[in-house]
Amino acid sequence: MSLETPSRRKLLQLSGALSLLGPSMAPFALQMAATGAAAGLGVAPDYKALICVFQYGGNDSNNTVLATDADSWGRYFAARNTGQDPIALMPVGTAATAVGQVNPVTGRTVTSAAQPEAWGGVLPFTPKTAQAVPAGTKASSRTFALHPALSPLMPLFSQGRLAILANVGTLAGPLTKAQYVAKSAPIPKNLFSHNDQQSTWQAGTIEGAVTGWGGRFGDLVLSGNGANTIFTAISTSGNAVFLSGNQVVQYQSTTRTLPALAVNGVSSSSLLGSSAAPAILQSLISDISPASNFSSDYATVVQRSLNAATTLNGAMAGVAVKGVPAVPTYLNPVTGATVTNSLADQLNTVARIIAAAPGLGIKRQVFFVSIGGHDTHDAQNTAQPNNLSMLANAMAYFDGAMSNLGGIDMRSAVTLFTASDFSRTFTTNGDGTDHAWGGHHFILGGAVKGGDMYGQYPTLGVDSATFTNPDMTGNAIIPTTSVDQYAATLGKWFGVGTSDLATIFPNLQSYATPILNFI
Repeated sequence: MSLETPSRRKLLQLSGALSLLGPSMAPFALQMAATGAAAGLGVAPDYKALICVFQYGGNDSNNTVLATDADSWGRYFAARNTGQDPIALMPVGTAATAVGQVNPVTGRTVTSAAQPEAWGGVLPFTPKTAQAVPAGTKASSRTFALHPALSPLMPLFSQGRLAILANVGTLAGPLTKAQYVAKSAPIPKNLFSHNDQQSTWQAGTIEGAVTGWGGRFGDLVLSGNGANTIFTAISTSGNAVFLSGNQVVQYQSTTRTLPALAVNGVSSSSLLGSSAAPAILQSLISDISPASNFSSDYATVVQRSLNAATTLNGAMAGVAVKGVPAVPTYLNPVTGATVTNSLADQLNTVARIIAAAPGLGIKRQVFFVSIGGHDTHDAQNTAQPNNLSMLANAMAYFDGAMSNLGGIDMRSAVTLFTASDFSRTFTTNGDGTDHAWGGHHFILGGAVKGGDMYGQYPTLGVDSATFTNPDMTGNAIIPTTSVDQYAATLGKWFGVGTSDLATIFPNLQSYATPILNFI
């Protein structure tokens, strides 16, 4: 094991990220707020944006994208229709059962809206390309469905802008069950650790990584990205290693409707009753005179943050408010409450920054947004339907926003994709699921070859005396597609060259198909 000595430049990068956080994280009352009014003025012909939607906690893919052929469904339903609060979803075509009524499939009385019987059956979809039937599955063909909370995604899939990538996860190279059991091939470190797998998804290695593949994509486009390169990598979700590059410094913005950066008092006409105080405050926080290198460097970073905010706010103010629709509400399927979608709120900020790209002279941007609450060890029936409702609602909102951004259809220039720590165990632990491995993800955009499922959807079912699953070890499905392949395919679309992809993803050469065809 080797320890990297932090460089002064890397310390500044970290300081720069922290200086853009909210008041709970940064001194001098630095407070990020939302981008202001924005709309499109027309973008560079070769503009592209890549948006990572990270589902923190490990989304249960087994209840997100489901195989519904009788053989697969039988093993799924048997494994999950158990415990104190069963998490098995209802079959295709099953009507929602009202509270107090008996569900005809399970024979159970529905006691609350937080129960699969109350949501109706899963939503069937047919991929353009028939999925191969893997070993261990007796069906002659496979059929599929989405969780009932994902209904806003159905039109995106049928219209050809949404694709599904099946059974993707962190890998050190191609891996079979026999190799995993025999320990004859390398496997990712700390497989079931949240922090380590979040880092491996975002950066290719466990916690402690200093650069992520989104940031390294940003490094490669800096020279052609104009004068405002600080807006190359942008997070609306705090510091993310995904956006850290060797040269790129991630710009962090929160949401809402204020300017991109507000320092309390600096922009006011008076502070503490003094008209001179705002200018004095700005002088203090941007003072580079102290003898301490850290103090001097920190002040430099703060001044850079202020300057960047002024530039972004100016770009926002320079265009009319049109083309970025208001953040929608959505219906929480468990509580029935109509609430604002915090993920859509983040994507609203992304849309506004994309709209301001012409004024900034930016041709390539990488964004990071996130949604938490997926660590469903218990109460999964309460948490996951709401999380998936937020995801689907936000993705549909963003697709609509990109379809007419200041009069321009930007969907072919913008690709959004989901990621998560890992999936969850195939069986239930009573009312939830535990940490597992391979899962299924969504890719959205006008350049996406949508309406199809890519990768190999796995065999379902845990080993027993009469059944051996070639794709599962214990309760975890071994990925058949790596994060490296997923990321490299997105990178190629973004404009990253083959040799650079091989450098960023050194394991890529291990795969017979390093670049996938979903885009």
